[in-house]
Amino acid sequence: MCKIWLTLNPKSEAGFELLAIVKKLHRIETRNQWGYWVVELIAWNEKHKAFIAEKSFNSETGRFWYKHKMVRRSFVVIKRALPDMFHYLDNPRIPKSTNGLESFFGHLKSHLAIHRGLTKNHFKGYIQWYLWLKNQK
Repeated sequence: MCKIWLTLNPKSEAGFELLAIVKKLHRIETRNQWGYWVVELIAWNEKHKAFIAEKSFNSETGRFWYKHKMVRRSFVVIKRALPDMFHYLDNPRIPKSTNGLESFFGHLKSHLAIHRGLTKNHFKGYIQWYLWLKNQK
């Protein structure tokens, strides 16, 4: 999610460095690598704390807003998700990413689009049958 807000070519040094850190996420295989990654993220935060805290002020409205909201938003998303991001390291049955789920629900969504006139009751039944049939494979 945060890669969307950082863009492919961030304009700021902070955005560029955060994107490089985010790109390393999928290569984390061990708790040791996780530790190094978290240390790198903390170092990034310390280095760019003032940058992501910069605010602009509109004297007409009296409102403040963050200048670098996309970089800040990306960091806050990572920071809040950090406790739940690495469960796959402890349990090999948990996948690294949600790509499989997104694919599954994407197929379900395209199947439902074909049958868009279903009543709520038929809609529930369709999903139940779809899930049951998918689990038979």
